[in-house]
Amino acid sequence: MTQTSQRPLRVLAAMSGGVDSAVAAARAAEAGHEVTGVHLALSANPQSFRTGARGCCTIEDSRDARRAADVIGIPFYVWDLAERFREDVVEDFVAEYEAGRTPNPCLRCNEKIKFAALLDKALALGFDAVCTGHYATVVLAEDGSRELHRASDMAKDQSYVLGVLDEKQLAHAMFPLGDTLTTKDEIRAEAEARGLAVAKKPDSHDICFIADGDTQGFLADRLGGRAEGDILDESGTKLGTHDGAFGFTIGQRKGLRIGHPAADGKPRYVLDISPVNNTVTVGPVEALDVTELTAIKPRWCGTPPTGPGAYTAQLRAHGGETEVGAELVDGTLHVTFTEPVRGVAPGQAVVLYDGTRVVGSATIATTARRERVSAPS
Repeated sequence: MTQTSQRPLRVLAAMSGGVDSAVAAARAAEAGHEVTGVHLALSANPQSFRTGARGCCTIEDSRDARRAADVIGIPFYVWDLAERFREDVVEDFVAEYEAGRTPNPCLRCNEKIKFAALLDKALALGFDAVCTGHYATVVLAEDGSRELHRASDMAKDQSYVLGVLDEKQLAHAMFPLGDTLTTKDEIRAEAEARGLAVAKKPDSHDICFIADGDTQGFLADRLGGRAEGDILDESGTKLGTHDGAFGFTIGQRKGLRIGHPAADGKPRYVLDISPVNNTVTVGPVEALDVTELTAIKPRWCGTPPTGPGAYTAQLRAHGGETEVGAELVDGTLHVTFTEPVRGVAPGQAVVLYDGTRVVGSATIATTARRERVSAPS
């Protein structure tokens, strides 16, 4: 059954300045909980205004969150977590790219900021739960434990980026939007009916701390000055040069700047990134087929699994599910795909599901690709 409470709770509602978190806070207050709104100041130098629909850390967002709290009728505060965010999310993001990996900063933010730094502070101040506008559900199992499940509406499900939460954190998590079958238009209509000015505000996209959406430019500012490196094919033949391996991701097709086409005339994709010798290897799309992976730093949304098991896995925030076999061996998660998948990169998170229940997540460390049979000469 869905998590319920027999008594009003003291709830800290994380309000980003967007429509989802505002409606979530309003629903929590309407349910009879004692709600306090808080906006997390995550940037040491926030911009005055957002750029289009990007970002969520501007002065404008803080003001929007405050106005929403005033309409709901709840106390509101701004907490400065900029230094913690810089260390745990931004610096981690840069370091991962420098190491040739592809991180997901939203997972890291949920793990380190919203459900670690924020939750720890909330509990210390006597709050019972942290409320956010994520689309996911917390279910109370028969044995009294908490489980994380997908949202009722799969189209809006955000359980992938919450797969880093453990059972203790789930016991203090509240997601008022997760168990209702409402479209985003209906959420906006609800916000408008409640008098919330954020009803028509665009959703934030991409990476919140890169307001203009230029990830390569952001990384170049921090990792630039590296010597140019080579772009190679699978045989090691030099095809071109690049200005920094950090500017590429596994599976990338565009922007390779290779001077001449492949022999078969087909597009080439980034297969490997090696920061050690500053090379990028490219090849045909078939070479991206991954059959197995290992993942480290597992986080379990409940009791860790024992022995081999059959699950489904999600590899991207907006990706689909794929059938896998998985087993935890000496702290490392070994995953085998029923059918090969493409575009899997070290640094990404693999999140395991048992039906709609989130089993846990881990960070991809290595991948194994399907052997390809060369065409006869």
